[in-house]
Amino acid sequence: MKLIVFSKMLQEKSVAELIELAQRHGYDGYDLAVRPGHPVNPDNAAEALPQAQTQMEQAGLQIGMVTGNFDLLTADHPLAEPLLAAMDSANVRLLKLGYFRFEPQTMDYWEQVDNVRRAFAAWEKLASIYNVKICYHTHSHYCMGLNAAALMHLLRDFDPAYLGAYLDPGHFAVDGEPFDFGLAMAREHLSILSVKDVLVERVEKNGHGAAKALWVAAGEGIVDWTAVFGELRRIEYDGFLSIHCEYDIDDEEDWFDTFVREVAFFRKMRGNGGE
Repeated sequence: MKLIVFSKMLQEKSVAELIELAQRHGYDGYDLAVRPGHPVNPDNAAEALPQAQTQMEQAGLQIGMVTGNFDLLTADHPLAEPLLAAMDSANVRLLKLGYFRFEPQTMDYWEQVDNVRRAFAAWEKLASIYNVKICYHTHSHYCMGLNAAALMHLLRDFDPAYLGAYLDPGHFAVDGEPFDFGLAMAREHLSILSVKDVLVERVEKNGHGAAKALWVAAGEGIVDWTAVFGELRRIEYDGFLSIHCEYDIDDEEDWFDTFVREVAFFRKMRGNGGE
């Protein structure tokens, strides 16, 4: 298993600074946010992404995934094909899309499933041209595919070479299933995992309780990481784990200290099985 860090929270760092950070803290590379304002962005990706991958590889690192901008949802987006071409040139084979939303009060669920599947069918054709896999993330809170069961409504019968499941044990803990249950449903399409931790707190609401998700450092939440890594070892998973670092922390120094602890935590969890 390879530990990579989602660079969304490291927007101000150059590629050289990202490399130095990875080498200092012992992870394997990046899930690179290719978004406006980042060192590799939609305007310069054709040249900058292959250059960044070359720099990473020379340092013994790797860009394992590109995460597109939030509005990258359909294959007819004007940036879709240029980005896939840049990824092919850079030998980056996984692309994370944005999120299709669902509003239960105003939308028909199965109609939206059909809409997403039509979008995925177009992505499958484009991905096959550039040998890139399009990955969709299990994200809680009114996103289509918010857990493995819902995700497989979207991915079932598509070619797993080009449409992938991006599973997230933290989001499973909010709106999902037991990790082994979800993994069993989505295993054929499993392509990458996001690793983050969460506390689900009780808050008062109109004289009764409700749940609030608080994103915390790994090991401080409710995700059973022993079970997660045990399942990954059982199926001999050898792909990427993307550390998302999206904590509910405002102070920059506290955020960085938490980031360092979290990388060390996941290095330890990965190593406990003899990796």
